[in-house]
Amino acid sequence: MNVGLVDRQALEKAQSQLTSQRRHEDLDILLLLSPRARATLHLVRRGAPRELSSWSQSRAKRIFDCACVLVALPLLIPILLTVAIAVRATSPGPVFFLQKRVGRRGFSFTILKFRTMVHDPDVAYHAVTTADNQPFTYIGPFLRRWKLDELPQIFNVLLGHMSLVGPRPKMPEHVIGDLLCRPGVTGAATIAFAREETVLDRVPQHHLGTYYRTIVLPIKHHLDAEYMARATFFSDFRLIVNSILRRWDSAVADSLLEHEKFEREKPEREKREAEAKAREAKAPLVEPV
Repeated sequence: MNVGLVDRQALEKAQSQLTSQRRHEDLDILLLLSPRARATLHLVRRGAPRELSSWSQSRAKRIFDCACVLVALPLLIPILLTVAIAVRATSPGPVFFLQKRVGRRGFSFTILKFRTMVHDPDVAYHAVTTADNQPFTYIGPFLRRWKLDELPQIFNVLLGHMSLVGPRPKMPEHVIGDLLCRPGVTGAATIAFAREETVLDRVPQHHLGTYYRTIVLPIKHHLDAEYMARATFFSDFRLIVNSILRRWDSAVADSLLEHEKFEREKPEREKREAEAKAREAKAPLVEPV
């Protein structure tokens, strides 16, 4: 028996099974989205490749990131100083919010943000943030709405922790897959979920954690994997421009919210239907004249 042939056949079979599994996962995700959301975000292709594009793992992308940050620094420094003074003047506590995030290949790093919440060790913070479930500072909602709290992450980019474009770095409890590239300040899922906090605010609090882990995170992972497998210099540049100009696309988030509402109301609908059938069964039959 040719051992090499057997090994090769086994490998091909395993790869085929893995591809089939990915297709089913992609289809499950696609079924949650409206036709407009699928068309907008180019998710109609099943079995999307999960490997990184040559650009996503190139040294040129790293040079591009650093060059963009250094060129923009003269403009960004006055904005950074203004926001820092505003944060310090409107609430007691540190200017920056530091948090451990998971980066490329599971490497942990400290992400930099402007603080948007009240600094109080006794206050309980939620793992999933909505527009109204956190103790925000006076200017916190404004900073988050305009994404100004994310600006300090340009220093994470210079330090090599992050890229300008890539999947957002997750908290350890929200990681659902390996990250083969540097996480990004913006990305495909970031554009799609730019108004996430407003959308999630309409989800019942008791259902929020489960909904975020089982629906939102897999969709984000899919979007980012799809994008990073096909990313180019031009697509990254376009994403950066769209982020700066706030060209968000809420089709996916709106579609998910509609799906969540449908599933949440499903037991009540089924109960009403059962009651209606029971009434019909008890209704006396009328003989035709």
